[in-house]
Amino acid sequence: MIDWTSFLSQTAKIVFDLMYFGAIIGTIVVVVLDNRNPVKTIAWVLILTFLPLVGLVFYFFFGRSTRRERIIGKKIYNRLMKKPMAEYLAQDKCEFPDEYARLIQLFKETNQALPFEGNRVVAYTDGYAKLQALLCELNKAKHHIHMEYYIIEDDAVGRLVRDVLIDKARSGVEVRVIYDDVGCWHVPHRFFEEMKDAGIEVRAFLKVRFPLFTSKVNYRNHRKIVVIDGKVGFVGGMNLAERYVRGFTWGIWRDTHILIEGKAVHGLQTAFLVDWYFVDRSILSSSQYFPRIEPCGKALAQIVTSDPIGPWKEIMQGLTMALLGAKKYFYMQTPYFLPTESILAAMQTAALAGVDVRLMLPKRADNRITHSGSCSYLADVLRAGVKVYFYKKGFLHSKLMVSDDLFSTVGSTNLDFRSFEHNFEINAFMYDTETALNMKEIFMQDQRSCSQVFLKKWLKRPFRKRAVESVLRLLSPLL
Repeated sequence: MIDWTSFLSQTAKIVFDLMYFGAIIGTIVVVVLDNRNPVKTIAWVLILTFLPLVGLVFYFFFGRSTRRERIIGKKIYNRLMKKPMAEYLAQDKCEFPDEYARLIQLFKETNQALPFEGNRVVAYTDGYAKLQALLCELNKAKHHIHMEYYIIEDDAVGRLVRDVLIDKARSGVEVRVIYDDVGCWHVPHRFFEEMKDAGIEVRAFLKVRFPLFTSKVNYRNHRKIVVIDGKVGFVGGMNLAERYVRGFTWGIWRDTHILIEGKAVHGLQTAFLVDWYFVDRSILSSSQYFPRIEPCGKALAQIVTSDPIGPWKEIMQGLTMALLGAKKYFYMQTPYFLPTESILAAMQTAALAGVDVRLMLPKRADNRITHSGSCSYLADVLRAGVKVYFYKKGFLHSKLMVSDDLFSTVGSTNLDFRSFEHNFEINAFMYDTETALNMKEIFMQDQRSCSQVFLKKWLKRPFRKRAVESVLRLLSPLL
């Protein structure tokens, strides 16, 4: 007589095993056929092979590629670009430095990043100075304020800025705010509701609501943009949170943010309005958002964005070209160093060719896993002659780069896979001596608070520490 209970149990087990292993094998096939970076593909295959259940869950949340999607249609984008393009064409004689003409052309071709001359650039290296400048400019707003941040905390700093925005909205100024949904997951709902009640238009970027849209959790808007009346803008690495001002109990928070005044603000405005269309499906292309601006400085600047869904990796490609084009020096600051193959090879190539390449990282970071993964790459660059420095006064969150007393860039982009592959990022690329020398001085001032890393001593670290770093390096494309 057939034991139906046992038969059905065994049949169900066989069906489950077939579905389970079918899902794993199917996912591996999808990963391989997606033609991604081989390092990233291997990392996913390893996880799916040796930790299949964890791998399936992680791939569902963090692994699926959206690079074939579009954030905005070409026709709508052309409408948003019409006025900044007219301002660009109206420039009398926009002369590009010969050394960076190809880099500027690259950004124009891949990102429609228009180079504007006659800009004034002011750098802020601590949260208090940046917050003071931001509040001062916000209070001057007459027509509109556009603000976009990865993190807006419900703390003293977040509430201070929120209250200023509420006052401006009640006085008739148009105020629009975009915040990243994951970056602000723990912020109480009432924080943004108070803004909405005052007439501020507030939108979350890529809302993640379980079980829907969980595949979007890995694609975050890491940009920090403020545009005031279309004439003054802010961009850089600082979010709106108290820790950016006060730092930690163990050290300061060292960051870099810039104020831009001039036609380059059109680039910041365009970046914001593209994101606004994405979250609100409304097109804002009035001339009031792109006013005529007279030259107010000497800097030639481009605003360059990158995202995980476009055909190119614009900022990564630009930094690769800038590194390979450096003649004398290239100084870099980043909180996380998990470089793609192209960035790593460009750093090594430049250093081996005699360029003074310097990399500055925090000695202590806010994320131990990412920091350990970063350390695994240091021997590779040290062997090529790159000088590596650990910042000791606190957490270095700055994303500043400067080269040859002419080129500099500040923005939200870290030197890691996440910024280059998964995040929506933005950087200001500037081509003028005054700005570059200012950025160089900032770097050199920070270097005085650093300890230099030497290859011979670095290789003598405990085996256990090196082993952990090597394992985490395998996962670096996923961190």
